[in-house]
Amino acid sequence: MPQGVSFQCRRCGACCRVPGDVALAPDEAQAIADFLGLDVYVFTARYTALAQNRRDLTLVEQSDGRCVFLQPDGSCRVQPVKPVQCKGFPTVWRSPRLTSVCAALRAGGGG
Repeated sequence: MPQGVSFQCRRCGACCRVPGDVALAPDEAQAIADFLGLDVYVFTARYTALAQNRRDLTLVEQSDGRCVFLQPDGSCRVQPVKPVQCKGFPTVWRSPRLTSVCAALRAGGGG
């Protein structure tokens, strides 16, 4: 992101509706499990899959491709402990597909 440009997320959830892997960094499965009040093994069985690299975990998606933690109002069920990959969009990383659905970026709020 260019220096001096700020990004103000509108919390619309559009980026969470785009299919794709949400990789979990070390300790994120435990943090999310704790937040949800679940044993980490129950959490991983219910909400994760093995990533394509066959060594990391990724969050599962709903049948339409949206994130398993996206709530009907567009908010994130695990917002306080959401994965670092989610926290990094769009200031740390971007993809054309996600940028195209982000209303804040399309409106000039950080593009």
